[in-house]
Amino acid sequence: MFFKTINCSFFHPSFRFLVGFLVAIFLPTTASAIGEPSYISTIVGKNFFTLSATGKSSPLFIGTNDYPGVLRALKDLQSDIKKVTNFPPNIVFDKLPNNKQIVIVGTYGKSPIIDKLVKSKKIDIKDIVGKWEAYTIQTVDNPFPGIDKALVIVGNDKRGTIYGIYDLSQQIGVSPWYFWADVSVAHKDALYVKPIKHTQSPSVKYRGIFINDEAPALSNWIKEKYGMVKPSQNPPIGNEVANYGSEFYSKVFELMLRIKANYLWPAMWNNAFNEDDAKNSRLADEYGIVMGTSHQEPMIRAQQEWDRRYFRTLGHWNYKKHTDTLEKFWREGVRRNKNYESIVTLGLRGANDSEMEGDLKSNIAMVEGIVKKQQKIISEEMNSDINQVPQSWCLYKEIMDYYNEGMKVPDNITLLWSDDNWGNLRRLPTPEERLRAGGSGVYYHFDYHGGPRSYEWINTNPISKIWDQMSLAKQYGADRIWIVNVGHFKGYELPMEYFMSLAWDTNKWTNSNINEYTQLWAAREFGDEYANEIADILSKYTKYNGRRKIESLTPQTYSVINYQEAENVVADFNKITAQAEAIYAKLPKEKRDAFYQIVLFPTKASALVNELYYSAARNNLYASQKRVSANVMAAQTRELFKQDKTLMNHYNQIYADGRWNHFMDQTHLGYNNWMPPRENSLRAVPLLDVQPLAKASMGISIAGTEESWPGSSEKAILPDLDIFNNKEQFIEIFNSGKIPFEYTIKTDVPWLTFSESKGKIDQTDKRIWVKLNENLLPKGKTQANITISGAGKEVSLSVQAFNPEDNNIKGFVESGGLIAIEAEHFSKNKEEGDRKWIKIDDYGLTLSGMRATAPANSPAATPKKDAPCLEYPVYLFSKDKLDITLITSPLLNFIPNKDIQFAVSFDDQEPQYVTNVPNDYKINSPEWSKAVVDQARQSKVSINVPQAGYHNLKVWMVDPGVVIEKIIINTGGLRPSYLGPKESYFKK
Repeated sequence: MFFKTINCSFFHPSFRFLVGFLVAIFLPTTASAIGEPSYISTIVGKNFFTLSATGKSSPLFIGTNDYPGVLRALKDLQSDIKKVTNFPPNIVFDKLPNNKQIVIVGTYGKSPIIDKLVKSKKIDIKDIVGKWEAYTIQTVDNPFPGIDKALVIVGNDKRGTIYGIYDLSQQIGVSPWYFWADVSVAHKDALYVKPIKHTQSPSVKYRGIFINDEAPALSNWIKEKYGMVKPSQNPPIGNEVANYGSEFYSKVFELMLRIKANYLWPAMWNNAFNEDDAKNSRLADEYGIVMGTSHQEPMIRAQQEWDRRYFRTLGHWNYKKHTDTLEKFWREGVRRNKNYESIVTLGLRGANDSEMEGDLKSNIAMVEGIVKKQQKIISEEMNSDINQVPQSWCLYKEIMDYYNEGMKVPDNITLLWSDDNWGNLRRLPTPEERLRAGGSGVYYHFDYHGGPRSYEWINTNPISKIWDQMSLAKQYGADRIWIVNVGHFKGYELPMEYFMSLAWDTNKWTNSNINEYTQLWAAREFGDEYANEIADILSKYTKYNGRRKIESLTPQTYSVINYQEAENVVADFNKITAQAEAIYAKLPKEKRDAFYQIVLFPTKASALVNELYYSAARNNLYASQKRVSANVMAAQTRELFKQDKTLMNHYNQIYADGRWNHFMDQTHLGYNNWMPPRENSLRAVPLLDVQPLAKASMGISIAGTEESWPGSSEKAILPDLDIFNNKEQFIEIFNSGKIPFEYTIKTDVPWLTFSESKGKIDQTDKRIWVKLNENLLPKGKTQANITISGAGKEVSLSVQAFNPEDNNIKGFVESGGLIAIEAEHFSKNKEEGDRKWIKIDDYGLTLSGMRATAPANSPAATPKKDAPCLEYPVYLFSKDKLDITLITSPLLNFIPNKDIQFAVSFDDQEPQYVTNVPNDYKINSPEWSKAVVDQARQSKVSINVPQAGYHNLKVWMVDPGVVIEKIIINTGGLRPSYLGPKESYFKK
């Protein structure tokens, strides 16, 4: 890097200026907002604006009549500039300061200075006028007499200006997560702004979070940090209510604005936002946060507000029994908050997230009547023009069923569609629904407390899955509101910000730059040096957790006998843990707390739990085979449990000096149903002990079976070997007794070799690899015998090997009775107009996904006519009936009243249609429960291929949304596993 090392002091000033200018233009000098070009430099250049240099910062000018939230955000900018440079700028009100360079901040129509700049045509705001939350940041020469240059931040409305302010904060190097994740701020001696005009506005109008399932983690932290709400009679507040007050929410509001969120459903398990702290609602409005209430809490009233008043006398709310009381209750809520910006939740569900009593028809009629009454109250208490009051009705759980059965929703209410609590959208708008005045939105989940299994501990949300589902939402017009359940808030930093970034600009973040987003995010948080490695760790740990939520793991999840699956899963986790620990050791001290909580801890914790279940699985298998090493595995499992406890304690009480104590109070071990256990335990992980024999006793196990020899009635046959995928298999030799013994291995053919042919076995098992010597292997199918001797016993095994006459076969080649193909490894991807298969990076269980994409609500494609097609060249040694399994995402039929299908064919055969999701598919059915826990669905079809040899497998799009991850052609050798066999040998 020439410009970093040259000593410019020896050269003419004009040359030094040129060098500085080129450095500023061509070298990355400071962090930028993710995905945006950097307009900040640490070295001066031609026509640059000086934000801070030589020990002073340019003043920040604003009018006192601007919005209080804008004034408050400007104070944050003042503080942020101090964090970066150590020199806070002055904030100047109303009268322009006597400075050559100033920062001017204001809201159009609210700031006289901004309006003058517009009138004099010094700034151009045509791209933001009339646009929701739009802002522009511009450098301006000679804006007013006596001022040489200004940096102008102007918003079309309150939040537009606030977002512009925080855009500059992020550009100078202050992460939105500086408080909530301890992200350090790098010092810079100088800050300059390049000549710019930077303009933005959002794709989705309301972008929100729901703090939910907050106990025990967040609530215990709140109690320790902020104490309890003072008990009260009016409003009624009891004892032991965690203080979710203005001091806490101010930190949440600020973070939301820094990541361009604007809408909040507050914590509600045992709290009431508007009553626990009277300042909460006023403060939210001042900050610029639009408040709402959860899907089950209508009319700006928390369930706790009802329970505290009426539960002892009336019980849970029930409209049939408490009509007048509920209507008065609702009226008081909207009257109380009418002067604050809100989206009013409408409708009614049962208390505690339950379905109301009654039959379907009467319940539909009742909730339709309830909404009419609620809208009447709104018109009387808030605005006679009810169309001016944002309202939403969340079609959650049974309410979705009501809607499907004909429930009518007034046109001016936003339909808030929901996922299935596991990140799969249940429904999206039809063309008719997209014309509704109220529009549509989505309620999404990163956390869930419920069936078939809760997941509330740490992040298990790959951002590729978020893109897949939320890009569909945007495409189908569900873009009025996006709100996501973020559980206990902390630990979801990456997916939360990605969700908001995608909502802010749905065009920028696509299927092909998912990993780029993670890399840019890691660079902003931790610097460029390790950004690529950190991004890889973040992507992998969330991907590994995303294929099976931690709380859903059991010793049986990953196979311990087939494809070395369980051990590979653990090895992958341990590899990225080692990488994270190495980076942690090299990071400067000020970056370690952030790195620990965002990267190292969740990676290490996830690896530890997966290894614990693997050890337990080996204990169970080894005990069935009477290995003495079963006892070692039991002890190892118990030791891993202790390590898990120690790690949770380290997070809570040691790292960051215990600043985030209690965030690891959420249990994650010991599940046997959806309800989280009260404490982490091994009660749901049965461990078995083996009584060793007094003498040595040799046992043999082989890959692909739970059987062991001697003792099994089945013949010992190793899985087939061949020159493609299966060049080696393993044998394990173990002891069932206390006394060590020696063993020898022999074979009757020259083309087999062993990793060890003799040795000694004590209490530790030994894995022996049986390998092909291809140079000595005869053509065709050949069999070999293997004899293992030890401890006075002899075990005979056989193995069959295959070497085809033509060993230059191309394409994906059948091996071990199957062909496995990662969906992205097609030879051809034929598009048909706007219909196409697109690759989603890093998606699903293994490598990636290919998603069928088409214009919203376009008719189904017809294979061989107008359907996109993926082609895969394969070579089969088998023929006749083949069973094909396509591993797909757990997609739901988001398009109403139809099956979601694709088609499969070989060569020029007629395509066979495959129903990926039937029209009558039911949420909460056993099929759904399996698909969401597995995070995948298997679609199967049988096809007759009359001859062996070269063939062309084709996968046709029919309906959009299907994501193909992996294709398995089973010719008789497929064995049970979670992730499926590794990809087959391929040659172009």
